[in-house]
Amino acid sequence: MFHWLEKHPFFFAVGVFVVIAFAGLVEILPNFAQASRPVIGTAPYSTLELAGRHVYIKNSCNACHSQLVRPFKSETDRYGHYSLSGEYAYDRPFLWGSKRTGPDLWRVGNYRTTDWHENHMKNPASVVPGSVMPAYKWMFSNKADINTAFAEQLTVAQYFSVPYNQSVPMKDGTTKVVKMGGSVAEANAIALEEAKIIAADMKDQDVKDTVARGEIPEIVALIAYLNSLK
Repeated sequence: MFHWLEKHPFFFAVGVFVVIAFAGLVEILPNFAQASRPVIGTAPYSTLELAGRHVYIKNSCNACHSQLVRPFKSETDRYGHYSLSGEYAYDRPFLWGSKRTGPDLWRVGNYRTTDWHENHMKNPASVVPGSVMPAYKWMFSNKADINTAFAEQLTVAQYFSVPYNQSVPMKDGTTKVVKMGGSVAEANAIALEEAKIIAADMKDQDVKDTVARGEIPEIVALIAYLNSLK
């Protein structure tokens, strides 16, 4: 057989390619699968955080902000540790972005607070002088879509085995359980409890009153999402 291949260089080249390709797959795929698994400290998004992520996408925040810290000193000094593939295990779709009109937001939860986000979304220039970002005042009155967020939770839990209602290991050695409701009503109740915690740190009285009535403004959901990015 080898003697025949030596006389037919085309088939010899094809054989070499097949062998190298197979060996490459055997070497690469297991490592890729391992790297793409959730890293310790990565938890699924809560119902409220998912609703906030939908607000983020709907308003095209990803058009001006990336969510990918590159392994360069200039970036890690500013934003923190560079991004790891396993940190995006629960992101569907990824929001890496391709442009930075504004700063990267992948670890914004480490250095911005709820009241900062509140002021920034209402009047960006009040906290970042010279900012070209527009105000998003309608988020303070529009209601977050909790039902759609719950539907996404059900989908990813069923088809992608996202570990809702399970213990997830965190970096400090503790575990975290992200609750997913068993019904629409329960999901809304869980989201509302989380929203009350966010609203308690906000100054806008209308937002506080809205949450007290059992409704969740988009701004509360968005802040919950931004606070989760760490």
